[in-house]
Amino acid sequence: MVLVLSAPALAEDATFPPDSAWSLHGQTTYQLQTHGSFESPYEGTNSFQSRSETRGSFTATVFLGRRLWTGGEAYVNVEAIAGQGLSRVLGLAAPPNGETYRVDSTELKANLARLFLRQTFALGDKVETQEDEENRLAGRVPSHRLVVTVGKVSGTDIFDDNAYAHDPRTQFNNWSLWANGAWDYPADTRGYTWGLAVEWIRGPWSARLGFFMEPKEANGLEFDHDLAHAHGDVLEVAHRHALGGRPGAVRILGFWNHARMGVYRDALAASPTSPDVTSTRAPGREKYGFGLNVGQEIAPHVGAFLRAGWNDGKTEAWAFTEVERTVMLGVSLDGALWKRPDDAFGVGIAWNGVNADHRDYLAASGLGFMLGDGRLNAAAENVIDVFYRFAPVRFFAVSAEVERFTNPAFNRDRGPVTVWGLRLHANF
Repeated sequence: MVLVLSAPALAEDATFPPDSAWSLHGQTTYQLQTHGSFESPYEGTNSFQSRSETRGSFTATVFLGRRLWTGGEAYVNVEAIAGQGLSRVLGLAAPPNGETYRVDSTELKANLARLFLRQTFALGDKVETQEDEENRLAGRVPSHRLVVTVGKVSGTDIFDDNAYAHDPRTQFNNWSLWANGAWDYPADTRGYTWGLAVEWIRGPWSARLGFFMEPKEANGLEFDHDLAHAHGDVLEVAHRHALGGRPGAVRILGFWNHARMGVYRDALAASPTSPDVTSTRAPGREKYGFGLNVGQEIAPHVGAFLRAGWNDGKTEAWAFTEVERTVMLGVSLDGALWKRPDDAFGVGIAWNGVNADHRDYLAASGLGFMLGDGRLNAAAENVIDVFYRFAPVRFFAVSAEVERFTNPAFNRDRGPVTVWGLRLHANF
């Protein structure tokens, strides 16, 4: 038997809307966050500041898409960014602003966020429709299909999706709630990378495989072009289902990163006090891990979600967070419950931790690219994130948010601290 991949023209059908040739969207998001002073017997180079502070961030994005041929689409996103994260996005394992991405400049800068091609191959005759949205053209797609994406993207565009906790511009803002904090997903400082992803989709089942570039330095903007020794691989299997007639999805993810990382235990062996993990870096070091992601409608307009993640934590954190194990869960309520269908309310809780090698390194005054209090009385960093999104019109929303951190940077000696936030978001 021979399997033939093709991209046939889909037959015209009056029951389906015509396929769109273009897609154009835009968004702007402004966030203002503040916290008061909190208990801190000491601070290190990478500590969250114990004195009160207020910081803001701004992003604006244009999303442009074009249908090239049957099954073929091209997309480009240009993004302008400015602002500062609280404490320069240091001192918390799971920072509170999902828009800062460790960018710390008040000067407005434009950059190419995404540039990619997407090709869909039909593997069957049945079709379904999809709505026009950011980086997606309206029209018909095969129900059974193979989708190939190549170019500059964010790994979270394709993997680790969750209907209730995935977008820091409209949902939860905390890094360990909108993504799996233990997945050190390949990305530059701004959260993007170059790579290739292949998706197989058939009815409720889907599988995704990705190969992405890693930065040359931890949290760096420049990519490592030695692809034999520097790349991130990720595999995800997902199933959509209905429980009692209510939709849900389960996703299982595995990843295997290769980069010029240092090793925590080697750094401690070389210098038991004030170790430097960067001095132990070598090409081809590995980090692997797993993730579970569940989203489930539990009542009309009420959804529950859960993520759990783990990575081996022997090599240094490289691109996302310094979290090595995480469990997060929460609920999200659609405003239709109180006759405001564009509003939303959410409550999420995350427990984040590290393994023994990373813990001992931080306790010995070691520094990561985000953490380092100079000492460590180890405990899990816990965060509660609560938000309300008020949308007076469909294209504009104002969100109020509060995030409560216990044991910031895995350190029982510091905190707790409460971060208050205001978010303005517009889209077209």
